[in-house]
Amino acid sequence: MLKDEARRGYWCECWTEDLNGEGGLILRASFDAYTAPQADRWVAVALRTISPAFDPEASEQAWEWLYDGRIDTRRALLRSEPCTVSVTFDSTRITWTIRPVIFLPLAHRDRAELPACAYEFKPQQADI
Repeated sequence: MLKDEARRGYWCECWTEDLNGEGGLILRASFDAYTAPQADRWVAVALRTISPAFDPEASEQAWEWLYDGRIDTRRALLRSEPCTVSVTFDSTRITWTIRPVIFLPLAHRDRAELPACAYEFKPQQADI
């Protein structure tokens, strides 16, 4: 594949939501996967990593997806369908989303001049 070609893949995100209404949705992580197995593996590794901290009900939700739901997720991804996996623990819902996407190549800047305004940018010093 040429490096200037668009490439199919999956955009994965992990969100948390405070079910008490005190904080809304927070994006915790994102990941660009280039295959369906890579995308669902990202969710599986996260679930296996955090599931020991879950209560029995949340742990059951996690392992149910790992044993039974994961194959359905993989099949849906191969059909280019978006997928969602959620686990609720105490007052927090953790949701992983996987969406089929097309990754576009970035423009190459080898030998290209930056616009004049790029040289006027001065990073601000943090107030300490």
